[in-house]
Amino acid sequence: MLLLVTSGLLLLVGCRSLPDGLTPAIDPAQLSAIVQTLASDEFEGRAPGTDGEVKTIAYLQERLRASGLEPGGANGGWTQAVPLIRTQLGTPRALSLAIRGQSHPLAQGTEVYLNTVRNTSHIDVRAAPLVFVGYGVTAPERQWDDFKDVDVAGKVVVMLVNDPDFHAAAGEPVAGRFGGRRMTYYGRWAYKYEEAARRGAIAALIVHDTDGAGYGWPTVIASAGENYDLASRDPEQQLAVRGWLAHDFAASLFHAAGLDLDTLRVQARRGDFRPVEMPATLTADIPVSTETTLSHNVLAKLTGTTYPDETVMFAAHWDAYGIGAPDAEGRTVRAGANDDALGTAGVLELARVLAAGPRPGRTLVFALWTAEERGLLGSMAYADHPLYPVGKTVANLTIDILQTAGPARDVLLVGEGQSDLEDDLARAAAKQGRVVTPEALPERGLFYRADHFPMAKKGVPVLLLMAMSGGADLVEGGRAAGDRWLADYMNCYHQTCDRWSPDWDLRGAVQDVELLRTIGTELAISRRWPQWRKDSEFRAVRAAVAD
Repeated sequence: MLLLVTSGLLLLVGCRSLPDGLTPAIDPAQLSAIVQTLASDEFEGRAPGTDGEVKTIAYLQERLRASGLEPGGANGGWTQAVPLIRTQLGTPRALSLAIRGQSHPLAQGTEVYLNTVRNTSHIDVRAAPLVFVGYGVTAPERQWDDFKDVDVAGKVVVMLVNDPDFHAAAGEPVAGRFGGRRMTYYGRWAYKYEEAARRGAIAALIVHDTDGAGYGWPTVIASAGENYDLASRDPEQQLAVRGWLAHDFAASLFHAAGLDLDTLRVQARRGDFRPVEMPATLTADIPVSTETTLSHNVLAKLTGTTYPDETVMFAAHWDAYGIGAPDAEGRTVRAGANDDALGTAGVLELARVLAAGPRPGRTLVFALWTAEERGLLGSMAYADHPLYPVGKTVANLTIDILQTAGPARDVLLVGEGQSDLEDDLARAAAKQGRVVTPEALPERGLFYRADHFPMAKKGVPVLLLMAMSGGADLVEGGRAAGDRWLADYMNCYHQTCDRWSPDWDLRGAVQDVELLRTIGTELAISRRWPQWRKDSEFRAVRAAVAD
């Protein structure tokens, strides 16, 4: 066995092989130790392009090397470069709405939250007219177009969060067209900003509500005017400014404009809805500091013996939110202990135990992405420039947040109905005496909010384990205890209180990581190719890349 000393901790890294083809088990003590290190103040919240990243990358490489993995990155190394642009808004020189000729100064962070991903020295929006465009959705396959023929070039589009089905009542014309309360990709803020930019808008503002977004206002403003994007994108194809309107402020804005937000919500759920010009304009003159930084994905592999060009991928994201404003206790490090140091620990543990066992027929890839918290940028960069062909990638198995309250009778399934990897999950869970429970909060759109999604868009079958998709049925306390855990966790989501705790009970996390171990191992020693369901939007993409 090998003893690895790093960051002041003595870590036991498993032996390279065991007799009779056995492998060690996922170890909760190892999971805890890894998180304790990654979520320590020394790692400064693991923000991309910072000293925290340098320490994180070195730690991850050391762990993977010590486990007996091969470098799986570019040019025979451990990493894939991900050039990023980082923007940070300064103090506004001017930020106001003019409503029916009356100017109203806007309070950044309380009434509105703005940011930009443009490579620019300042935001310059001068009296741009506001247009309410409902949910901001263009979906020809669903016979839906919120924009109709209205020209929004140079204007500020105001949109509702989620998609048209979210608040629909039974019997409404839209009911069921977007899958009920299960959010589609059209409900994601990323899609809405992209569509607004395609339409030529200068800015886009989304009306926040906690139910529709799946998180509260503190999460919206957690980045404090900072943003990231892939440096390779054309800045002219990006909105000049984008952001959110606080719900109560938005209602007062519509009222001052002679409009009723609740009434417009109902109208926006009809296919014949047309955009509404608002008697209001936005002016914003805000300095922006911009820098280009180089971040990195970390990749390792275990080369297959018979089909080395076919890969099964385990993945998580290593980044968190870095240093922020002090909380009530003076803490500034947003450590991301659960999100996603624990997922990263799960991938490192999978690497350790699988490297100690028999060599599989297919290659196993262990990917740890950067900049997930900035818009899935690391996994997106990989999907655009894959180091292993997507047509030969058998599956992507992703971990993003695990519950820390002990063993559970079930495992939560995110994005039900997408691929037959769900059948694999059910079989693996049954071996543990557990069942699969569909996510309890499909309106949060979690299937579109984690690093498996860029791979799904390229046609690779994916499976996501994410504990914030609902309260687990815990062995101790049942569903009620699971719901309490989730509510407590959401209060710390992206906040300084998402910290490692010696009180964590990681037996449930071990159960879930073992599920992915079972599924991934079975795929790696078989000739099976998981398939998308016939009605999945990714099925046709897979067929194209597999040809």
